Amino acid sequence: MDLILPDFGLVFWTGLIFVLLLFILTKFVWKPILGAVNNREKSITASLELAEKTMNEMKALQTQNENLLKEAKAERDSIIKEAREVATKMIEDSKTSAKEEADKIVSSARESINNEKAAAMADIKTQIAEFSIQIAEKVVRGELASDEKQKALADKLAADFQLN
Repeated sequence: MDLILPDFGLVFWTGLIFVLLLFILTKFVWKPILGAVNNREKSITASLELAEKTMNEMKALQTQNENLLKEAKAERDSIIKEAREVATKMIEDSKTSAKEEADKIVSSARESINNEKAAAMADIKTQIAEFSIQIAEKVVRGELASDEKQKALADKLAADFQLN
């Protein structure tokens, strides 16, 4: 039964030691432990706030990076579009200038051909005229070789003159 019902002295001394230990712990140990726990709680709270702040900054940076990426893609697309437009314009300008140059060359060739043709026609006409004169001269000399033929021609021309 001693185990179930302790002595009054044992209870007294156990209680006194407990109160004395509680007093010593409260006076000397409890404050530093609570201070350490409070400091630990503050540091954990500060770390959590810093982590949350860092996470928010990371989200903001991620959003900013996405926006920059979108802007870069849009700028890239506009640059590519402008480059294609410039290339198309250059090709069209080159085609136009080449066509104009070809038209000028063809026109110049036609003009040159026409000039050469006109010169050749004039030369042919001159040669035909010379040949005609030569033929006429030979015919007239053959016709007018005798004096009788010359007199007959003169009379005929005089008669035509008088009629007019």
